[in-house]
Amino acid sequence: MNSTGKLINTINKEECKVWFFPGADNWDTSFNKFTGSFIRLMKQIFEDDFQYIKGIYYNSTMLNVIWALNNAQKPVSNPDNQKLISEALNLIISTGISPDTQLIITSSSSGTIVAAQTACYLAGKNRNNVYLHKPFHVILRASMLSEKSELFKQLVHYQKEGLIGKIIHEEVQFEGDSSFGVGGLTRMEAYSNAFGLILPWFSKKYSGPSFLNTHPEKGHIHRKRSQMSNLAQEFIDIILIKHKLAGEYYRDRAESVLANEIH
Repeated sequence: MNSTGKLINTINKEECKVWFFPGADNWDTSFNKFTGSFIRLMKQIFEDDFQYIKGIYYNSTMLNVIWALNNAQKPVSNPDNQKLISEALNLIISTGISPDTQLIITSSSSGTIVAAQTACYLAGKNRNNVYLHKPFHVILRASMLSEKSELFKQLVHYQKEGLIGKIIHEEVQFEGDSSFGVGGLTRMEAYSNAFGLILPWFSKKYSGPSFLNTHPEKGHIHRKRSQMSNLAQEFIDIILIKHKLAGEYYRDRAESVLANEIH
């Protein structure tokens, strides 16, 4: 019985692991409001079966963004030599996931590029069920990834092969967020988009405010919404309640935890 009086059926509990790739302006122990709230709530729902990627990012927001811009267009040709990708995968598989685990990769902002690259790397290595016997899910929130890019198309290709399950992308974007898909199809396009977001007054594609503007009312919508803790609840609702990616048991736990937040 959960705190709202609803009976949770433990018989339907799936073996599940959820990993989260935060955005560039979050660190191992310091987060914006969205990320901090998401981690806190997911820990309540999954306990030790929820983890977030840490210890692999650069110590500079700018360097993390640059990495994302450089790698948003196509799968990295040799991910073993890319620290962010290889170490992210190592974190995931070193936690002792069993072949029957339902793995869910979640991500936000520039973390969506690291997540997408890691997902492609894992899918390619898992063709013979080396790690997992069932498809894993990929969720890209407030994403820099363009759906026309070779990287996104590779995710869809792995999905068609049965290696990736659900891909949730557009459904978890901010309406009116001009940074969506900023990674483009080429590096040149990615940097052109990035400079347009930063200096919209000199851009034919973007309008103000600047992406650097973090004012709570007048700032860029992407930056403003990262400081809204209630967005974590909306994200969880989409993943665990609407789509039930972790099964009925965790759907019920999510409903209970979110109900307590509202009250």
